[in-house]
Amino acid sequence: MMAKRLTALIREPLVHFLLAGLAIFMFSAWRGEPVDPASRTITVDEDQVSRLAATFAQTMQRAPRPDEIDALVRDHIKEEIYAREAIRLGLDQDDPIIRRRLRAKMEFLATSAVDTAQPDEATLAAWLAQNPERYAGGARYSFDQVYLGEGEPTEEAVKSVRAALADRSNRNAIGKRLALPATIEAAAKNQIASDFGEAFAATIAAARPGGWFGPFPSAFGWHLVRVRTIYVPDPPKLADVRQAVENDWRAATRAKREAKAYQALLDSYTIRISRP
Repeated sequence: MMAKRLTALIREPLVHFLLAGLAIFMFSAWRGEPVDPASRTITVDEDQVSRLAATFAQTMQRAPRPDEIDALVRDHIKEEIYAREAIRLGLDQDDPIIRRRLRAKMEFLATSAVDTAQPDEATLAAWLAQNPERYAGGARYSFDQVYLGEGEPTEEAVKSVRAALADRSNRNAIGKRLALPATIEAAAKNQIASDFGEAFAATIAAARPGGWFGPFPSAFGWHLVRVRTIYVPDPPKLADVRQAVENDWRAATRAKREAKAYQALLDSYTIRISRP
């Protein structure tokens, strides 16, 4: 009976996994390479226990019982041991899921300060002054659009349409047919959203009057657009749109902070690329 149990145990993949880890550890010790004592010590302090209990309470909508806290601690220790042994075996190398998770954590670290930052009134007032049309409910937009089709156009196709727009004044003969007009006059944002979709309306609202830009998508496909005029009857007061302004400021600042953090890291690396 004992022999059968030993045979079955030896066949377990987990046993092979643990034996391989032990062999690597013994080989490193035999070569004389020091083993960090801290890597064989797991300390679960009061703060860690509190975090485990808080996570349980948030999920289960109640505080954990003493026996459940014990189970949480045991599971945490098990997770910590497996994680450390997996790293020792190199199982974290060349794993796309782990790499994406680590990237997400680094991006979070680069932007987390923005999530708790509190912009002052001057900062928000400056943002509002730069983008009044985003928050003015009575804003109206006059623009031209050229429909390029359902599929995302190639760079060559966009260049061809841009060249035609520069040479010809009859925009109705350029691009593909669409039931909606090529020229829109004094349309409210909600009307644009109803006709073209929310994403298209948001792009128009964030644009500056001037030349053709795009392509970008609508509910129908892809377009080039030229915003001619934006009429804002009454500039909104910061007190009335403060939360929306702060949300937009925070999103823009977060993106800039992540880009700056990445550039700082990129500058510290030497990049070599061999193309086929």
